[in-house]
Amino acid sequence: MFSSIGPTGIILLAIVALLLFGPKKLPELGRAVGRTVKEFKDGTKELMSDEDDDQKHTQYDVNKTEAQKVEASSK
Repeated sequence: MFSSIGPTGIILLAIVALLLFGPKKLPELGRAVGRTVKEFKDGTKELMSDEDDDQKHTQYDVNKTEAQKVEASSK
């Protein structure tokens, strides 16, 4: 993510943020950003697991239908 900025750019951004927000507000902003990123990651993991569950159920339904067709054709 920050590989294109470089260490000098990151230091410059940190200094600008410190000047804009001050030393008291900066930790609060960092915590807020951290919580936001954590919630975003949790939400995406939940969506991915829901999608995986849906795919598993769909595959189960397909297998069940195929088994019923094979059973019906053997009678």
